[in-house]
Amino acid sequence: MPGKSRTIRASELGAYLYCQRAWWYQLQGLEPENRAELERGAGFHRRHGQRVLAARLAAAAGWVLLLAALALLAAALVSAWIG
Repeated sequence: MPGKSRTIRASELGAYLYCQRAWWYQLQGLEPENRAELERGAGFHRRHGQRVLAARLAAAAGWVLLLAALALLAAALVSAWIG
């Protein structure tokens, strides 16, 4: 179709792969009837993402603290060995 090309966004591809009928309805401008459930699901995913990020940061902090403790232990052993 000449002159009718449009940009396809990644979120639109995701919607199509998840449910082709829902993608088509969205393309037609029809709103879903279960808007409240969709909002709750989006909120759940947002909170879950925040928890995953917090867990990754805590794990990274744990590794940093472990490496710092090992460095201090090595320094103490070298200091005791040298005299």
